[in-house]
Amino acid sequence: MSNTEPRYDNQQYDHNHQGRSQPYRSPRDGSAARRAALTAHTLGDIAAVFLGLWILLHLLEANQANVFVEFVKGVADWLAWWSQDIFTMDTEGLRVLLNYGLPAVIYLLVGHGIATWIRRL
Repeated sequence: MSNTEPRYDNQQYDHNHQGRSQPYRSPRDGSAARRAALTAHTLGDIAAVFLGLWILLHLLEANQANVFVEFVKGVADWLAWWSQDIFTMDTEGLRVLLNYGLPAVIYLLVGHGIATWIRRL
């Protein structure tokens, strides 16, 4: 683009580069860190929601033959595999509350803790 060519409203003339395009440079505004923190935060929340939902469905004696209930139980079992039978109570409701509630709290703390750590970087 030379000085004699017309300039359109959506184009700006740069006297230093005279039409040469600059290579793309990613912004250094921390947006990648914010996205990573949001991802960690969201994953922790989603895990806790599934575990909490299973506790609620179990305590309300939801039909375990229902597809949705089976799905939630499957996800909750997968998320809480490591905490199964930490607490062995005679009361089934209390056992489910503790064995699925503990990982829910841990996922929340870890997800939010990682997000906070990433934001501080």
